[in-house]
Amino acid sequence: MKPSDLYHFARGQLGSIRGVYLHGNAIETRHDLDAFDQHVLLLHGFFQTRAIFATMEQRLRQDGFGVVSFDLGGILGRFNSVGIDPLGQMIGEKIERLCVRYGLRGVHVIGHSKGGLVARRWVQHLGGVKRVRSVITLGTPHHGTPTAIAGFALGIATLSPNPRELLPRSPLVQALAQDAFPSHIPLTSVYSRHDLVCPWWCSVLHPRPFEEHLSNVEVLGPGHSELCNDPHVYAIVLERLRRAEAARRAREGVPAQQTGLAAPRRSDER
Repeated sequence: MKPSDLYHFARGQLGSIRGVYLHGNAIETRHDLDAFDQHVLLLHGFFQTRAIFATMEQRLRQDGFGVVSFDLGGILGRFNSVGIDPLGQMIGEKIERLCVRYGLRGVHVIGHSKGGLVARRWVQHLGGVKRVRSVITLGTPHHGTPTAIAGFALGIATLSPNPRELLPRSPLVQALAQDAFPSHIPLTSVYSRHDLVCPWWCSVLHPRPFEEHLSNVEVLGPGHSELCNDPHVYAIVLERLRRAEAARRAREGVPAQQTGLAAPRRSDER
């Protein structure tokens, strides 16, 4: 493999050094959430920054969604290495304040990697059930991932509880599996066969007979970090958001013309 091929392979799995890791958590603050009918919360993964969602945020706004993301802190004030429970509690408090300030009724959540586990924990055990309309996870280790062992080898486990939380059969992973996900909130796991950070079998949901609101979508090609900006993955995300909104409207009797959602884009548009 050529050095350039190795670089692009590593970038697809781990993300851009300049575009993600050196970018930090700085993001343009917007005060226009009340201009949108539907809102999406983006939660990035362990040892990433929210810059990894820059492309997806732009696409979502173009398609009529207000977008929310937070500084999740961590090692060096970034890199999302705080425990999952404290993060879930913090997110719940911040979303509640935004809902009061802007009159929001709820949010869809898109979580990449660990961010998907944070979303599940918030919904299932920390009160998020009253504010979340749907959850879409990208490369999330719903059953833990053996690659979390690297956190111990690199000494990260001494600075963060995340390597332990992300191990297969960790207490947190088992608690999420044992308790049912709320039936009125669709949960979709999008995973890639070419994801080496979170191998595909770690992401596959195994719905019980009564859990028809849980589903999986497999893709081929994108690496772990590429799931956040791949156009085909985005087309899946957009379709699932629209499906969740249609189900909510039908359940609550809301006329379709009141949603204010833009028309769908072609999946090949960036």
